[in-house]
Amino acid sequence: MRINVVTIFPETMESFFATGMLGIAKKKGLVAFRCVNPREFTSDAHRTVDDSPFGGGAGMVMMAPPIVDAVESLDRAPGSPVVLMGPAGKRFEQQDAERFSHQKEITFVCGRYKGIDERVRDLVVTEEISLGDFVLSGGEVAAAAVIEAVVRLVDGVLGDDESAHTDSFAPGREGKLDCAWYTRPAEYRGLKVPDVLMSGHHAEIEKWRRASSQERTRRLRPDLMEKGNKEEVT
Repeated sequence: MRINVVTIFPETMESFFATGMLGIAKKKGLVAFRCVNPREFTSDAHRTVDDSPFGGGAGMVMMAPPIVDAVESLDRAPGSPVVLMGPAGKRFEQQDAERFSHQKEITFVCGRYKGIDERVRDLVVTEEISLGDFVLSGGEVAAAAVIEAVVRLVDGVLGDDESAHTDSFAPGREGKLDCAWYTRPAEYRGLKVPDVLMSGHHAEIEKWRRASSQERTRRLRPDLMEKGNKEEVT
């Protein structure tokens, strides 16, 4: 997989790509990362990428030419998605991470300032993704979150591929949270690990984990239970 990021702050993304699981994926040759800076596609001495909006108003708007030229400079795979991180987009969910993980190439466009010229959407963007109804100063943090969610699903990236398929929201979990997990020590500050988890009885352990998943979802994210019931009805 190749992941491209169009950003005026490439150093922030490059540092992220070099650490943790993403760094391992890169070293294994499973994922290649590339950042392209729209400032490289400007012609003025100040490398200007923003301007005041037509019609007036507060804030500055990122201009279309530097972003469009940056995207078009990439030798992208035909039909590969160009994803804009923005508040008007579809809310990102695990099923989107699964969908993206099967792509050979994805390009993320990170806006800044008040927003981007609408013509960027018209000319190069294929879909828009949002992390939720809140405001960030730019799309880099949001893109980083999406990229990590996607890359961990690429075959061979995780040491144990089964781990990704048993996480919260993974296919087969019916949108429920993962169960509670414990490790050593068996007792800590008066809190003990449930006996069943140390019993060695695999069928009972699996039964406990399913019940734990159900209970945690009901207690911590009741909205997921409601969503699951609505989907069953339809």
